[in-house]
Amino acid sequence: MAKGLKGKSLGAWIFLIGVVLTIILGLFSANINTSIQGIVLAILIIIGLIIGFVNVSGGESQRFLLASAILVIVSAMGGNAIPSGIIGGYVTAILNALLILFVPATIVVALKSIFVIAKN
Repeated sequence: MAKGLKGKSLGAWIFLIGVVLTIILGLFSANINTSIQGIVLAILIIIGLIIGFVNVSGGESQRFLLASAILVIVSAMGGNAIPSGIIGGYVTAILNALLILFVPATIVVALKSIFVIAKN
């Protein structure tokens, strides 16, 4: 992992920023202008790609893929299973934002893992 200020890993900060943005987007998605929402979604995709490229090393790939695959499946299924309503709408929006963050990261790590397997 890349090291940043004060010994904290850059990848961990990027991951934290992404998760915080997903929660903010989920909580305020009904009140956010669609053009701003599009920009935030694009930022989440970029952060997801950065997480996949920077934050996950070879030894962590299997654990990350398992955890992120479960998160993606649960987010997709949970978003469809939660009844609509005030709280349900917020939870569904957060889960959808998590999908937008984790799908690119999962794809990048999976492709990196397949490349390593093919190389050997």
